[in-house]
Amino acid sequence: MKVENENVISRHSGSEATGPVDGPGERHRSHLWIFLLILVVAVLLVVFGILPRIQARTALRQETLRMAVPTVAVVQPKRSAPAQEIVLPANVQAFADAPIYARTNGYLKRWYVDIGSRVKQGQLLADIDTPEVNQQLRQARADLGTSQANLNLSKITADRYQGLLKTDSVSKQESDNAAGDYEAKQASLQSAQANVKRLEELQSFQRIYAPFSGVITARNTDIGALINSGSTGGNGNELFHIAQPDKLRVYVSVPQIYSQAAKPGITADLTLAEFPGRRFVGKLVRTANAIDPTSRTLLVEIAVDNPTGQLFTGSYAEVHFKLPTPTTSLILPVNTLLFRSEGLRVATVGQGQKVELKQITLGHDFGSEVEVVAGLNGDESVIVNPPDSVVDGEAVRIAQTPQGAQ
Repeated sequence: MKVENENVISRHSGSEATGPVDGPGERHRSHLWIFLLILVVAVLLVVFGILPRIQARTALRQETLRMAVPTVAVVQPKRSAPAQEIVLPANVQAFADAPIYARTNGYLKRWYVDIGSRVKQGQLLADIDTPEVNQQLRQARADLGTSQANLNLSKITADRYQGLLKTDSVSKQESDNAAGDYEAKQASLQSAQANVKRLEELQSFQRIYAPFSGVITARNTDIGALINSGSTGGNGNELFHIAQPDKLRVYVSVPQIYSQAAKPGITADLTLAEFPGRRFVGKLVRTANAIDPTSRTLLVEIAVDNPTGQLFTGSYAEVHFKLPTPTTSLILPVNTLLFRSEGLRVATVGQGQKVELKQITLGHDFGSEVEVVAGLNGDESVIVNPPDSVVDGEAVRIAQTPQGAQ
């Protein structure tokens, strides 16, 4: 068996030794395939490894450039109505309002009306006791009687001397003296009469009457109170205060920008907190025709009928004006405004998606919105909440508003 195996091995070895041998061409082809395989692997590494990095870097650069252009929201200015309603604070006053003082000195004897009393013109309000004036009047009347007696005597003397002068019984000088004394007594009589008349009028001030029909709103005196007319250098006391509430005067300060529209004849509604939901119709009757340099407002007067007296004088009210405007103004939200050192601005998006800063002039402030009276045409796209750093010519992108969104 060992001999046979050796023979078999020897046969196989002989056959391998005598087989065909690879040449140089076959070795070159095998090297080429190996190179191609390495090249394919390298290309795959580039495609799947380096190329995504390049694409990511390019995308990052594009995203950075895109993010560098801010995205903004814009609104279009709204046009106001041709007749604009403005609400202004107002003071309600009586059509006629007056304090009542005494014109003579004394003590209050009696009063007949109190606060809230409705009085007619000429109605007696109070009586004043004036003993000093009464005494002065009696003295003046006595002086008047003396002057009258002296005048009668002087007249008789002058007439007598005039008759004696014709017969040369007296001199011309004596006759002239008698005539001059008569004229002096006439002047003295007139003076006494004027003094009596003055004291009689002063005595008539003992009775205080209502100067017009109205309501007594204050009574500042009582029985026995000392009354000082103020004519002797003191301060007079206000005895009563009277107001006429049947018709009211409502004074309103209209801003200068609306002064040209506030013309007499336009209607104005009056609202008060104590009458919720109610409006009282008034009419603008006159204006001051001058702007107050302190407040830059025009004072106007509105007449309101108050026949039942339910509106009280001195009340605070709000007046609703419907002022006609010659040209409609524009309305913008307050968050579109830019407050710069050079003045008020708004940022708009113009041609080529570039920012344009425009100077505007404001009218009335409505709280969340403002009125723009100059600086805009109405077709601009105004940026909402513009950044403080926005500059003229800056590129922006307008955000797409979803359909149906405000």
